[in-house]
Parts: sequence; structure tokens; C-alpha cells
Amino acid sequence: MRIDKYLWCVRYFKTRNNATEACRKGHIKMNGDSIKPSKTVFNHEKITIRKNQVNYEIEVLDIPASRVGAKLVDLYRKDITPAEEFEKLDLLKYSKDYYRKKGEGRPTKKDRRDINEFHSNED
Repeated sequence: MRIDKYLWCVRYFKTRNNATEACRKGHIKMNGDSIKPSKTVFNHEKITIRKNQVNYEIEVLDIPASRVGAKLVDLYRKDITPAEEFEKLDLLKYSKDYYRKKGEGRPTKKDRRDINEFHSNED
């Protein structure tokens, strides 16, 4: 089975086109090498997927016939991602909390005063 189809079947990407684009951009590596979307996947190969600034590592256990349900995904792949990668994801979430959320518009007078006070305390 092609790597882009496999990643779509085990639900790492919402569409097969997204999986193909990730391969073309070099976000998918097999055994340490960047690969093309047409690369064939076999059992017991290690795949590294860079998605949302996290490097997921999986081992292929079996090849599915078609896209599988979320509960059955673990029959076809083994997640061997190190815990440090998930810690990076938590740090990213905390760093984004500082910024204004989308749709909140321009800063208010109070926000501007807080910003000015912060900058005046730096000197």
C-alpha cells in the first residue's frame, strides 16, 4: 500500500490529499529518509510524521484493506512516540495562551494601559 494511503487509512490525515502534501513537503520520513507519496509500506517499518510541530513515530504492524475506524487503528500501527514530544506540545499550548484569541478584536483601553505599564517597568 502507498504511504499516503496508509496514513489516511490509519487516520493520521483527514484526507488522502493532505497526506500526499505532507509527503511532498518532507514531513513524512521512513527509516530516517524523506519519501515520496508513492512509496510502498511494509510491516515493521518505522515512520516519522511531523504534524502540528510534533514528531510522531509509529511502527507499521499490518496493512489495512481500507480506512479503519478510530477504535481499530491500534491493530495496524504501534505508537512509539517519545514522551518528550508530547511535553513540547504542552509547552506550545501554554505559550499561545498569552496572545489574544481570534475574534476578540482590537485591544481595549485597559489592555493598552496594561501594555504601557509593562513597557514602562522594563526601563
